[in-house]
Amino acid sequence: MSYDNKERRPMYIPAAFAETDTAALHGLIAAHPFGTLVTHGAQGLDATHVPFLLAADQGPQGTLLTHIARANPLWQQHADGEAVLVVFSGPQGYVSPNWYPSKHETHRQVPTWNYQVVHAHGRLRIRDDERHARGLLARLTREHETRSQQSPPWKMGDAPPDYLSQHLKGLVCLDVEIDRLVGVSKLNQNKADADRNGVVQGLAARGETALAQAMRDAGAPS
Repeated sequence: MSYDNKERRPMYIPAAFAETDTAALHGLIAAHPFGTLVTHGAQGLDATHVPFLLAADQGPQGTLLTHIARANPLWQQHADGEAVLVVFSGPQGYVSPNWYPSKHETHRQVPTWNYQVVHAHGRLRIRDDERHARGLLARLTREHETRSQQSPPWKMGDAPPDYLSQHLKGLVCLDVEIDRLVGVSKLNQNKADADRNGVVQGLAARGETALAQAMRDAGAPS
């Protein structure tokens, strides 16, 4: 865990839960691209919820690309280069002590919450450019039409050109060049294998398969 000036305090992360692998953090962002953009302006803190596209090869830690409605004042209230935070949440869920075999032996367990999250710290860039917006919308569309298994997938050419052009005029794009990634994967790494396996089974039985799989990927017994 690191931070780049004496005024900034890092998010508290127990060592067992810290995720520092850039590829893993990028993977979580790509799998859960709906992020929360946190900004600080004249009116204080604000949060904007938008889908992002990760350009992993742009900048030292990657760049996040998104768009907002032109009617949203955010793009006029913030300048290029301002520091912002984007939060991405992965699978998460409640963990009952009943799932730990050791609870039934010693009763020395309490509830907890397992989750994965990435904090992407970076610098904002405003992109009021219809050509850029067109390219970004095309990339986002291809990504999510494929992910949602649309057949045939919707493409921008399906819309009338005048309608599409009018829609694009109503958008402003934002880039966030990432300069620091902070990740947490709290997946019972501090528990014995038998207890972790009990949680995997409990989550799977409750239908929370994504969180159960994240625990398996992190090394929980199957």
